[in-house]
Amino acid sequence: MSKVLYMRHGWSARLLIVVGLCALTATTLVSAQPGQRITPNFKDAEIGQVIEAVAAATGKTIIPDPRVRAQVTMLSSTAMSPSAFYEAFLALLAVHQFIAVETGGIVRIMPDANARQMPSNDLPNRVSATSDELVTQIISVQNVSAAQLVPVLRPLMPQAAHLAAYPASNILIISDRANNVSRLMRIVRRIDQVGDSQVDVINLQNASSGEVVRIINSFFQQQAAAEGGGAAVRVIADERSNSLLIGGDQSQRLKIKALIAHLDTPLDSGGDTQVRYLRYADAEKLATRLKEQVGATIAIAGGPAAGGAGAAASAPTGVTSDRSVTIWAEPETNALVITAPRKIMQSLMAVVDKIDIRRAQVLVEALIVELNDTNGASLGVSWAVDGSKSDKAVGGFLPGGAASPVVNLAAIARDPSAANLANAPSGFSVGIGRLAGTGINFAAVVNAIRSNAKNNIIATPSAVTLDNQEAELKVAREVPFLTGQFTNTGASEGSINPFQTVQRQEVGLILKVTPQISDENVMLKIELEDSQLEGSTAGGVANLNQITSKRSIKTSVLIDDGGTVVVGGLLSDALRSSESRVPFLGRIPIIGELFRDRSGTKEKRNLMLFLRPRILHDGIDAQIETNSKYNYMREEQRKQGRGEYFPLLPGAKKPMLPAAPPPPVKPAVPAGDPKDATDKGESSATTPGAESPSTAPPPVPVETPSPEAPAP
Repeated sequence: MSKVLYMRHGWSARLLIVVGLCALTATTLVSAQPGQRITPNFKDAEIGQVIEAVAAATGKTIIPDPRVRAQVTMLSSTAMSPSAFYEAFLALLAVHQFIAVETGGIVRIMPDANARQMPSNDLPNRVSATSDELVTQIISVQNVSAAQLVPVLRPLMPQAAHLAAYPASNILIISDRANNVSRLMRIVRRIDQVGDSQVDVINLQNASSGEVVRIINSFFQQQAAAEGGGAAVRVIADERSNSLLIGGDQSQRLKIKALIAHLDTPLDSGGDTQVRYLRYADAEKLATRLKEQVGATIAIAGGPAAGGAGAAASAPTGVTSDRSVTIWAEPETNALVITAPRKIMQSLMAVVDKIDIRRAQVLVEALIVELNDTNGASLGVSWAVDGSKSDKAVGGFLPGGAASPVVNLAAIARDPSAANLANAPSGFSVGIGRLAGTGINFAAVVNAIRSNAKNNIIATPSAVTLDNQEAELKVAREVPFLTGQFTNTGASEGSINPFQTVQRQEVGLILKVTPQISDENVMLKIELEDSQLEGSTAGGVANLNQITSKRSIKTSVLIDDGGTVVVGGLLSDALRSSESRVPFLGRIPIIGELFRDRSGTKEKRNLMLFLRPRILHDGIDAQIETNSKYNYMREEQRKQGRGEYFPLLPGAKKPMLPAAPPPPVKPAVPAGDPKDATDKGESSATTPGAESPSTAPPPVPVETPSPEAPAP
């Protein structure tokens, strides 16, 4: 490495400079001489040697960071002043990602990454705008947002530089080399201009404001992508007044106005016909409603339909009372075919957009709990005595008449046939008597019985239906009830029953529910009937003595989504007692028990009805609920098949439900309100196709119900 400093004042002057630099390397600093010129010539020199030369030439105190190490080259064919030599030295540091920070007359040299934390100079004070010295500049922005300028200016700065915005004062803080800071200040001044942005309002006469906005936004988005960006332009539709609000600079507004003038033109005669494919609504029902709407609107406006309902009724099918408006439905494709003037067409399409939306579904689960506890007891004595010839009764006490226990036991004693055994008294019976062909016959029976019956009934009917749509669930059987018969008693061979009149009625569980969704609540109109037969019908034969018990409720309730409410119930506690006795004799102590029969019954009943609605906003919610019930039935089926099984047919497999598919994962909710697109009718409802994915909370894991849970 060689270093030579050339002076323009001859070889003697050059020799003095060389001697001065050699003395500098021996840690002796030489002050700069006024008016001297320096021609630096360093090739692959240590940066420390250059720092020593700069300190000697400029007279500055320089402290390098220990990490400042590099092989540098600085060549010049012309002489320069010490200040120019220092600027060249700063440029050399920038090439090697070092920087000089001067504070208090001392220059510290360090890597770029550490410079932003060090104190630096402000640009307007004394640093040249072309210098490579580190400066910090605060720029006040007047007409644009300082935060919006940060992503614009950041790519123009090196990685070690600092750029930040302070929105409260709308200022920019920049820390970088002076020459780059000066360049950024010029860019900010050109951007921070007072624009000519205004807002224009254009009323449309023929076109739809929403459709025009869609076309303009699509056109300018494609143009901006092709041109690599441009001035922002905003076009907003006011559908209430069918107007457009245009914001942006004057040139952009003029372009949009010219485009709107071409779009807002009337269609040719006969071209105002549209086919609208419906996704959720019924085309035939909606066509009827739209015809009524158009007829009423024209009648109010004093148009051709001013004749009122009679004129509308006389119009042919699909044609309203205004001959220029026709509406008819195509049921096979569930589509509406509408021909109408532009403004009426816009009004009709707005109505269709609001009606043809996906309605939420509601899963209604009812829980019917009935607990019965019945206790009964009876104690009585029956006896009878007949004459010696067994043709006339002498006396007796028969509380049940012909069905008295003593009569039934006497019949069994004479003829122990199956028919008589079926009439044997229940409970505990003790009897004594004499039954003979001659002499006095007598019989006495003491009968005691105690009964206890408990019922624990749980029924959980459930039904899924659309919002404002009635659902009906029946779990019942048709039971025959005898309502009449004809008996012919005048026949010579006895009575004949040629026919009977039978009416079948449904006995079981019948649930009718109509939900109405509002926000996160559900209003339910409930009709529930639970009927049962008291006793059984022998062989399914109708008779006049069949008794049914019925429990029904009809009400309307308001329940939160997923909440449970009790909508009705019955709590009863009854005690019944009866006594049969012979007057006067039945009151005699001890002996009176022979002339008395007593019985008592205590019944306690608890009946409650609970309801739980669950709103199914989309198909994913419905799939989750379906999988829950499906997995429960599959688990019950598996438990029934765990025991030993011997099929009658070798190789036959027991039927088993397949595993339920997992519910689909809900997509992430985009920014903004997902209901906006539905409210504005911006879905692809004009053409038949697949539904757009619903946005909703993530699915809830499905748990298999416990074995103790009641079947759904």
